[in-house]
Amino acid sequence: MNESGFAVALIGLVRVSTDRQKTQRQHDALDPICLKVLEEKISGKLATEDRPALLQALSHVRDGDMLTVQEVDRLGRNLLEGLIVLNDLFQRGVAVKVLEGIAAGEHTERSLILDLARALSEDRRRDIVRKTKDGLEAARRRGRVGGRRPVVDDDKRAAILARRERGESIRTIAAGAKVSVGVVHKTLTEAKAGTQREQ
Repeated sequence: MNESGFAVALIGLVRVSTDRQKTQRQHDALDPICLKVLEEKISGKLATEDRPALLQALSHVRDGDMLTVQEVDRLGRNLLEGLIVLNDLFQRGVAVKVLEGIAAGEHTERSLILDLARALSEDRRRDIVRKTKDGLEAARRRGRVGGRRPVVDDDKRAAILARRERGESIRTIAAGAKVSVGVVHKTLTEAKAGTQREQ
């Protein structure tokens, strides 16, 4: 029972970043134990105010109830952001139950273990950023520019423009050049813009 005399309820939150990701594993963990489970498909938004499903879930949480997630990174895009959102929930007076992973347990306030997990996660993020930067600088010193190799090289670009000059449709060009319609469209647009700048 909570302070209001109600039985303590678990309110579940399922989150994925894109439609392609599966939610079944999270539902399998949450559905049997939660009074209600809300689902959100959202990426890149960390602030609680920008997440309607999370806000809806919080609207069902009474005093003593717990917002419940399978793993803490379901609260954010990764472990670090999940811990940041978890801290925001503590400041709102929301208790959180995490079923699995590094922050598994019932949490009602910040703790040393959560602060340690957050520090380790932040350290790992900085390490990844540093290694990526070092790798790009090393590649640059060897005369290579980091990033993906372009889809359209000079030969393919010339072939696309030549086919267009012959009056071929964008779809026909895409099929012949083995690139997407979008790539053909972008190549033609860039070529047109370049011609206009030269005039």
